[in-house]
Amino acid sequence: MDIHQYCPQKVVDAKTAVGNITNGSRIFIGTGCGEPQHLIHSLVADLSIQDAMIYQMLSSTLAQYVNDDPFQRRFQVKLFFISNAMRQAAFEGKIDYIPTYLSQIPTLFRNGRIGLDVALVQVSPPDRFGYCSLGVSVDITRAGVECSRLVIAQVNPNMPRTRGDSYVHLDQIDFLVPYEEPLVEALPSSKDEEVALRIGYYVNQLVADGATLQIGFGHLPYAILKYLDDKKDLGIHTQMITDAFLPLLEKKVITSNRKSLLPGRIVASLCMGSKKIYDYVDNNPIFYFRSSNFVNDPTVIARNDHLVSISSALEVDLTGQVCSDSMGYMFFSGIGDQVDFLRGSAMSKDGFSIIALPSTARNGAVSRIVPHLSEGAGVATTRGDVNFVVTEYGIAELHGKGIYQRVIELAQIAHPKFREDLIEVAKKRHYIFSDQLPPIQDDLLFLEGYKSRLQFKDGRMAEFRPLLPSDEFAYRNFFYSLQEKTIYFRFFYKMKLFSHEVVQQQWASVDYRKNMSMIGLIQKGGHKEIVAIGSYADEGNGLAEVAFVVREDMQGRGIATHLLAVLEQIAKENEFRGFSATVLRENTAMLHVFKRRYPHAEIQLRSGGEMIVTMAFDGAPDTASESQDEEGPDRTK
Repeated sequence: MDIHQYCPQKVVDAKTAVGNITNGSRIFIGTGCGEPQHLIHSLVADLSIQDAMIYQMLSSTLAQYVNDDPFQRRFQVKLFFISNAMRQAAFEGKIDYIPTYLSQIPTLFRNGRIGLDVALVQVSPPDRFGYCSLGVSVDITRAGVECSRLVIAQVNPNMPRTRGDSYVHLDQIDFLVPYEEPLVEALPSSKDEEVALRIGYYVNQLVADGATLQIGFGHLPYAILKYLDDKKDLGIHTQMITDAFLPLLEKKVITSNRKSLLPGRIVASLCMGSKKIYDYVDNNPIFYFRSSNFVNDPTVIARNDHLVSISSALEVDLTGQVCSDSMGYMFFSGIGDQVDFLRGSAMSKDGFSIIALPSTARNGAVSRIVPHLSEGAGVATTRGDVNFVVTEYGIAELHGKGIYQRVIELAQIAHPKFREDLIEVAKKRHYIFSDQLPPIQDDLLFLEGYKSRLQFKDGRMAEFRPLLPSDEFAYRNFFYSLQEKTIYFRFFYKMKLFSHEVVQQQWASVDYRKNMSMIGLIQKGGHKEIVAIGSYADEGNGLAEVAFVVREDMQGRGIATHLLAVLEQIAKENEFRGFSATVLRENTAMLHVFKRRYPHAEIQLRSGGEMIVTMAFDGAPDTASESQDEEGPDRTK
């Protein structure tokens, strides 16, 4: 539709349009890369406009003026989210930050809590029915248009037409300013790729095929996307689309075909990036743009099964409180969409949230896992909302766990040089036992190579990984689930208690090299429980003493055989020549496991019915048999 023919009286230049703005006006400006740059420049250039208040979410163009004294005297800038371009101005108190959830901002406009007089927005040229598109900025912009008494739109042919609830009819616009210019482009700066790679590696372990993802603001969440390229049929329900999605879209990793809400559609609210992503979303039916009060509504988010929320943070304290919008007293970003999606993911069937952050800041000088949040830091996310926290050192699972377990989980994923101090502070605050051992200070990334899986004939899957200090409660639960006979075969006496002190003694010797413990886990509902453990300990003569125990209902499935092969691989890496084991004579099942793998094992009978089995690694098969033999009870000392 030709705007000059349909509504010629509305078509004016920018100077004429902004000349209708009166002193004291409350002005809304479109978000991020959709902001109308030409209108903003014209607004600032009109010196007759005084004492105006500007509301915007993500601001870019205003950063060119915010440090000028004349601008500061004429305008008050209020931002719902502090962009990188406006961060210094926020530190210096030149702008005002409004902390609120993105899902609630449209309501603040509609109920008049934040009144608007003028909306300056950017739209695509109209279609033949007179509808323009808000393009890459639907978010809170739609509500800004609907709630303003005067709407001025820059009509830019470079603005993509996006599908969904992005359309505004010419009749809703008071002045149209035709002006072509490139959209603002926003590409994240390059950060530590090694840290991002390691965090991406751990996040990859948590995200399953067919999950629906939300990706929060910031460099790190978007950097993580590239490490999910081995997944299948991922869906997207997120606030913002960036260039980081393009490789996964092109590889068909993102299809949204398995989404429970709006299958086949990528639900988003805005788009920020380069011309490449703007061209990709232009008139692309897979994208469904809606306003923030829909996209960020936790009850809407929860309608997506398997919703995984991935966002970042500045600090996480030992109890699980998260700060994401301020550095002490200095406002850094905003609450944004984090809380909306954390709560929505918690209500989603099989959904959960991930807070991802580097373990340190300031080139490694300070820890981001902290005893307490910095003075003045805001609690964007409460300790009750957090599920997983991921750093380059691992995964901490906090949901449903007490302060003691949270401390241990978070200390494990802190930078090694800060772990001991974190444990000491936690002791002083009585968060943990006074005799609690700190996690070892090694970088335990090498333990990832020891993880494995074993599929049973019934289709169930067991996972195997090294035992960690944070497993104490799960380890205790495993012990108390065992029958008395199984415990006797393992410890050679009727052990009744498996106290914190006993666990500490076992962990004190685990260095993951000379001494190692591997656990087997089975999925049960929304968590995993320990069903087996295998360990070896240095005997000092080139041999390591090996021991196993498998829960009764999981015996006879090849678990001990699998664990034996895994432990042998680790022991070889650490220059052991073989294993030894002490087995009761009546424990024929365990003897069978050893003889099957080590047919030349030496067996000595001792008084009391104990048998000493010595097993040299020479001649053992390279891998464990994949078949499930009839081992019978898997238990030994």
